[in-house]
Amino acid sequence: MGHKVDKKKTSNDIVFDICVGVIAAAFCVMCLYPFAIIIGSSFETEKNFGLYGFSIFPRDFTTKAYSMVLGDSQIFKAYAVTIGTTVIGTLISMFLTITMAYPLSLKKVKYRNIVTFYVYFTMLFGGGLVPTYLLISKTLNMKNNPIVLVLPVAFVAWNMFLMRNFFAALPSELAESAYIDGANDIQILTKIILPVSVPGIATISLFYALNYWNQWFNAMLYIEKSDYYPLQYLLMRMLRSVDSMREMARSTGISMGDIPQNSLRMATTVVAIGPVVLLYPFAQKYFTSGLTVGAIKG
Repeated sequence: MGHKVDKKKTSNDIVFDICVGVIAAAFCVMCLYPFAIIIGSSFETEKNFGLYGFSIFPRDFTTKAYSMVLGDSQIFKAYAVTIGTTVIGTLISMFLTITMAYPLSLKKVKYRNIVTFYVYFTMLFGGGLVPTYLLISKTLNMKNNPIVLVLPVAFVAWNMFLMRNFFAALPSELAESAYIDGANDIQILTKIILPVSVPGIATISLFYALNYWNQWFNAMLYIEKSDYYPLQYLLMRMLRSVDSMREMARSTGISMGDIPQNSLRMATTVVAIGPVVLLYPFAQKYFTSGLTVGAIKG
């Protein structure tokens, strides 16, 4: 019979647990406080911004900023464009990333180090904005086409290296036993490797999804049709138009105090990050483990 382990916590253990809980709670408050400020200020009147500044609890509750943001019918088209590009783009990006990362993680693949160097080279040097613009708009003729929001950013070398490291960290016995049973590389990837790589796939998918969701620069360069505006670009144009109106009012002496400039900024932030904040908790457990495992090997 082994010795019985005393599971009773000592006073030092209790003090330690309390300290950890207090620090964790304080950290959570620090992280949530800016979000609370944004949400509360989005319902504040413009007059109170000048008198009291930003606050969690609005003194004069108003939904005028949200009426301006959501009152534009274009916002729902922009939401549809952003959701579509995020879903389709993430699927395309993950297909490209996985199909390159897995072969480069196998030691038996010939010239894999040379291919890896070529991919790494693109992280250090690029053609620049002007050649890229000419390639996409003139040579590939993708201007004013929603596909321009997906293809130019469909592959990120850093994400591929993370995925490759994740595959390389998996036990080699998984693939070797399947080879002995007569499976080919595609069967091993789809039936053995991918099912055990959910944390890594979820992590890289989240990276790509956030990249697509926050995209606005390519829209500014290549999209002129308002029906193809993504959400972030439309909100940026909306804020710029408000800023322009206020600058015009200052120069002409006209009162524009009714325009909720500050609360409009907060409201657009809430509208833009809302779906991402709701999605992130479901991917959190995969996000942490995916980064940890993918960083073991280089």
